Amino acid sequence: MNDIAIRVENLSKQYRIGGRQAGQRTFREALLESFSAPVRWIRGERKPPETFWALDDVSFEIKQGEAVGIIGRNGAGKSTLLKILSRITKPTRGRIELYGRVASLLEVGTGFHSELTGRDNIYLNGAILGMSRAEIARKFDEIVDFSGVEKFLDTPVKRYSSGMYVRLAFAVAAHLEPEILVVDEVLAVGDAEFQKKCLGKMSDVASGGRTVLFVSHNMAAVHSLCNSALLMSRGRVVLSGNTDHVVEKYLDDLNFVAYQPLKQRTDRGGNGRLIFTNIAFEDNNGKHMQELISGKDTYIVLEYEAKEVAKNVKISIGFSNSMGQFLLMCNNELAGQPFETLPLNGQIKCLLPKLPFSQGVYRINLFCEANNEVADWVQEAASISVTSGDFYGTGKSVPLTHGGFLTTQIWSHCQKG
Repeated sequence: MNDIAIRVENLSKQYRIGGRQAGQRTFREALLESFSAPVRWIRGERKPPETFWALDDVSFEIKQGEAVGIIGRNGAGKSTLLKILSRITKPTRGRIELYGRVASLLEVGTGFHSELTGRDNIYLNGAILGMSRAEIARKFDEIVDFSGVEKFLDTPVKRYSSGMYVRLAFAVAAHLEPEILVVDEVLAVGDAEFQKKCLGKMSDVASGGRTVLFVSHNMAAVHSLCNSALLMSRGRVVLSGNTDHVVEKYLDDLNFVAYQPLKQRTDRGGNGRLIFTNIAFEDNNGKHMQELISGKDTYIVLEYEAKEVAKNVKISIGFSNSMGQFLLMCNNELAGQPFETLPLNGQIKCLLPKLPFSQGVYRINLFCEANNEVADWVQEAASISVTSGDFYGTGKSVPLTHGGFLTTQIWSHCQKG
């Protein structure tokens, strides 16, 4: 009996940089392009299109019932691989074999029709997966209960927040019993409680004999969920095998990779109507800080550009440790400091009084919602190094062994009796 769930052989995907991909133009556009291109090139108005390989000769096998983590830096080819496996896009060359129904959650609301209600989209997604109406109805109450959107079930999903979208989309994908469940980093949009529920559900799916592919920058989650992992870099699988070994290699490599300037990052989510263009750190005197110090007031300075005046802007700055474990979220709305409108460009500052991190390296994710839509979402937007400082004002630095967080403490004692 064949125990293979996924077989990938010499898989490659090429994209053009700029312009439309082949097959996305009308006949008229293609005809005009063919006549005008030589003239533009002679005049120097246009260079021949550049291409790059998002995937380059990728091969691997995954057995039924395996939970496999796919890890790597942004731009490594992870999401492209999942889109091909989910039949969202076609490969340039190579082949894949899938044994069983595939349910995928790659982006917020993947496969949802914005004009339909939550109820309608549950049935639509089930039908796309090849399930009968009776099968969907049997799981319907469980899906709704898991998602927590029962109150808005008959509201068009275009009015859902990004968090509601994700909760319902994941509930549908995980509960309609696919043989293969494919999940990208989209779970990072949800709150901590929901992420915990999702990881628990994926663990149940995997222990039930179904196959799970999980892309995440949270190495702790990959550790707990996956028994094997693939490490990708520049469109290739550079290492596969035991999760511990692969994750250790990934974390070692991270310490030697510089981050691309924020404005130039293309591996970002959102509609792009407002994007972060730079992130920096300053002290109380406005002096730029290359290395942060425990216990010192620190400003996170975000520069942005918008295509229109942004309204109802919600900004989140998330901190995680080198293992990808989420530690702290700063959010202007939760802090009671909403941005009702923002001009077309500017600077946003968030003050962290008495920086509470102990010595170590921390990574930052940026998220922005504007006009009730996800505008920008950059994972691993920056990495900061924190050195031990005099957090307690005692003239003593805090040892590295004292955990990740520091807090003001008040001690007292009394004689008993």
